Amino acid sequence: MSLTPVHIEFIAVGALWTIGLSAVGFIGGSVLGFSMALARISPSPLLRRLASGYIQIVQGTPLLVTLFLFYFGLAVIGLDSLPAIVAAGLGLVIYSSAFLAEIWRGCLESVPKTQWEAAECLALSRWQRMTRVILPQAMRIATAPTVGFLVQIVKNTSLASVVGFVELAQAGKLVNNTIFEPFTVFIVVAAFYFAICYPLSAWSRSLERKLNVGRR
Repeated sequence: MSLTPVHIEFIAVGALWTIGLSAVGFIGGSVLGFSMALARISPSPLLRRLASGYIQIVQGTPLLVTLFLFYFGLAVIGLDSLPAIVAAGLGLVIYSSAFLAEIWRGCLESVPKTQWEAAECLALSRWQRMTRVILPQAMRIATAPTVGFLVQIVKNTSLASVVGFVELAQAGKLVNNTIFEPFTVFIVVAAFYFAICYPLSAWSRSLERKLNVGRR
């Protein structure tokens, strides 16, 4: 049996779920990660330690284990298990937040100290200093690593299959289990991944040129 349009359609639906799960992981991770990044540079030692501990724990835990904990962990304490899509989404949000927090913390701290001092001399509040002076400069630096990490999120959605979520890689596995043509099936799967990831990389390069990253 060979690959048919029905099989390709099934894989395409898996690709749409991959895009959706990636969006959930990135958007949720961005909100939480930005909060963690701000906490990492906070004047409060307690906030810095808490944020640092959170990041170290999440970065030191494989995403696969995080997904297992969200999907099977509640059953251990007698609660109903989360649906696969919810467990996968939460796992990716937590995973993404820790890495984005460190990316953005580094970008914030890479803004020259003189810029922070100049903003403080203008009697701006901490919020005004951050939004009007620091963030616009940090965003230029953060563009490439942030989009690069988004590509990694897309690829890491393939791990969601361990909790029963049918994304692109899992859809390819299911089709292959039907027709037993792994080379053909996974060439198609790879083409879908390329179609998703390449525009992101191209967009990153375009943004870098527009923002003049690396130029004085």
